[in-house]
Amino acid sequence: MTTRGPLMEAGLTLRFWGVRGSTCASGPDFVEFGGHTPCVEVRCGERLFVIDAGTGINAFGAHHRDGLPKRVDLLLSHLHLDHVGGLPFMKPAVLDPGREIHTWCGNLDGQSAAEPLDRLFSPPLFPITLDMFPARFVHHGFRAGESLTFPDGAVVDTIPLQHPQGATGYRFRHAGRSACYISDLEHSEPWPDPALLDFVRGADLVVYDGMFTQGEYPSCRGWGHSTWQKGVELCQAGEVGRLAIVHLYPQHNDALLRDLEVQMQAEMPGAFVARERQEISFAAVGAAESQLRRRSRVAAVA
Repeated sequence: MTTRGPLMEAGLTLRFWGVRGSTCASGPDFVEFGGHTPCVEVRCGERLFVIDAGTGINAFGAHHRDGLPKRVDLLLSHLHLDHVGGLPFMKPAVLDPGREIHTWCGNLDGQSAAEPLDRLFSPPLFPITLDMFPARFVHHGFRAGESLTFPDGAVVDTIPLQHPQGATGYRFRHAGRSACYISDLEHSEPWPDPALLDFVRGADLVVYDGMFTQGEYPSCRGWGHSTWQKGVELCQAGEVGRLAIVHLYPQHNDALLRDLEVQMQAEMPGAFVARERQEISFAAVGAAESQLRRRSRVAAVA
């Protein structure tokens, strides 16, 4: 885990709270990488964003306790159960009457997540409705591909992803650094997709859906997921610094994932399989240094 100093505090940091896809994984063979479904914390300096509300959001809330801001912006890739099922368990955030939880959803043709979440979190599927929590939920809809501008001036870029019912990818830019979250995604043919390649180009980090092995993928075509090999191809073509694989198949145990990581790092040394509670930080850089880093990366790829 990275130790933060003053420079790191001003930089860009991601922390993984849930890296599994579809459903949780548990048992002695699922310890190193963790078992929670998707949730990633993003800090642009001290500015907080949360991506997805899988079961990992429970651990996120418990860890921060009273350290969360009064407004929490929750960016949803989409609304499948593994990405929203943890929402009511983001304690203590949802138990604070002074808290506002703002959800952002881009795969419903401009509609917010209010109606689907109200249907999901209500009897008989859930004992209470979201409006019964002490915290106030505020839901925002947009169309993936639009840039999101927040009241404090923060801007997050988005892109539509190929997934059943659609999904949204996000790009965060701060202090000369950038990181992209690209999950859930089925890679296109041919690959890389030109629009996605432009979206991730030059990023310091891409968080990518690598749910299946190459051997598993043909039987799962159309399910809306990808492989680590396609993540490497995308990042190498886009001159990306590092690759983190998420949305891990719940049957992939620690030994298998370690083996896949070794194979992946042979193709792209900066790549890794994300682990729960793992943090990766990028120190702030000036415009000149950012341009120099990008040129060096292009030269290395060439």
